[in-house]
Order: sequence, then C-alpha cells, then structure tokens
Amino acid sequence: YQKSGIRKMVKKTKLLHKISEPLAQIENVLPPVESPLKRNKLGTIIPAKGPKKARVAFFTGCISDALLNRTNRLSIELLTVAGCEVIIPKSQNCCGALHAHQGMIEGAKELAKQNISAFEESESQYYINNAGGCGALLKEYEDLMKNDEEWSERAKKFSRASMDISEVLVEFGPLPFIKQWNGVITYQDSCHLRNVQRVHEQPRKLLKSLPGAAFVELSGSDKCCASGGIYNLLHFGESMKILDEKMENIEETKAATVVTTNPGCLLQMRLGIERKGCSGRVQGVHLVDVLAEACGIS
Repeated sequence: YQKSGIRKMVKKTKLLHKISEPLAQIENVLPPVESPLKRNKLGTIIPAKGPKKARVAFFTGCISDALLNRTNRLSIELLTVAGCEVIIPKSQNCCGALHAHQGMIEGAKELAKQNISAFEESESQYYINNAGGCGALLKEYEDLMKNDEEWSERAKKFSRASMDISEVLVEFGPLPFIKQWNGVITYQDSCHLRNVQRVHEQPRKLLKSLPGAAFVELSGSDKCCASGGIYNLLHFGESMKILDEKMENIEETKAATVVTTNPGCLLQMRLGIERKGCSGRVQGVHLVDVLAEACGIS
C-alpha cells in the first residue's frame, strides 16, 4: 500500500475522506512500514550482548507487528544490549484485547490459552511487551481464566511474568547511551499501562536518564488521550475535543518530542500534532524509538 503508490493515489483523490473522515485523518499519520526483510522471524532466539542477565520472551502484538515493526525490532535490540537473551515464541497469537473489549470472552480465552502455551515453551523469566493495551490484557489473563481449573494456575504464572519493556530496561539498566538528546521531552501515559499494569515511573525514569534531554512533566498526562482503541473512529468529534485540549497542555511544556508507549496513543498524539499545525517542530515518538536513538541503534 505504501510502497506501490496506492497510498499516493488515495491521498490525491481524497478517497478515504469520502469514505470516512476519521479514518482519513488517522491514515494520514501512519508511520512508514519497515521492510519484512528486517523483521525478526517468529521462533528466533537473539543472544544477549555481553553477560547474559536473563532470558525473556517477546510479545510482538498485532498492530505493532503490522505498523510498528521497527519499534518491535528496536525493542529486541534494546533488550539484548541490556543483557537479555530474547526469544520470539513461534506460536504466539493476538492477545485477545479486541475480543474482550467487545464482550467476546470465549474468543479471548482461546487466544489466552494459545499464548500461555507458547510462552511457557520459551522457558523465559519474563514475557515482554511494548504496547500498553496488549500488556494490560496479558496481565489480566489471571482474572480471565480464574474459573478454569485447568488453566487458572498457568494463567496466574503467565500474568506475573508479563512485563512492560520499560520495567525490564530499568531493572537491567542503565542503557549504554552514546548520543545527546536535544530539546524538551514530555510523556503521555498510556491508560492501560498506568492503570492496569501500574507502570508509570519507569518510562519517566528512562526519559530523565537521556543525556542532554530536558524532561518536563505534562499536565494531565494521566488522563486519556481519547484514542481508546477505536473510540476515535466511532466518536470522532468527542475524541478530537479531548485531544485538542491535550495538545494545549503539550504546547505549554514547550516539548519538541511527545513520548508514549502504546500504538493507539502514539497515532493519536501524531494526529494531535498534525491538527495543531506543529508537525514541523514537534514529533510523537514511542519510548523505545527514543531510547534506541540515544543508544545509536537504528
């Protein structure tokens, strides 16, 4: 779609605007998709760089694997430089969040069983994800499967091994930064990461450790950006009102970089930057991409 010229044709004809204005605006801020040749294949084991501190299994996710594969690749690179041997479980599947959110609980349970089995086979200490929304449901497998005698204990162990990448990078850090980060940087919490996984200090600690960066706390960073899965598509007007208010707070920080930790939040921040007319001086970036750049990893 991006490489073939179809995207240029769609933009030129404003085809998506005629079908769905919300979808057209979201499509406009999609990141360039990395070549499949650069992707780490499922089942691959990537050795730690330096002394091995832990063996971890990486959860690729659906949206992340499709649209943010570069961020996935950089996540694995960061884990290895932090001393982790990384395995990408071959038979992993969708986390089941979309099913659970729509009330399709049995479907979510079946996906949970597949993932529990796949990650158990990896014999890893931690199960790592880089998407707040996915990670939230992985943490909730324990609750999801609590009434299943066969799976409840296995689900509990899975959930307790599931961690956001920021937690592991802090635990096994510091990271080997080699580049200065210029300008003010701020952080927008992913609701699922903060409120379900209870992770909010680790991303901030990592950002504050960037050499040269001036971290400024965002007012209302703990409040939703109104991406909300597909809320911004189904309730576009309400979502944009919340987003525009969020962008006012971001403008007050004078930040040149807005960091978040979830694909939906990231696209929403980029959309807000575009709507605010400041795309030339402000960028929306995943935490992993910022850390990798400062480590000289591309």
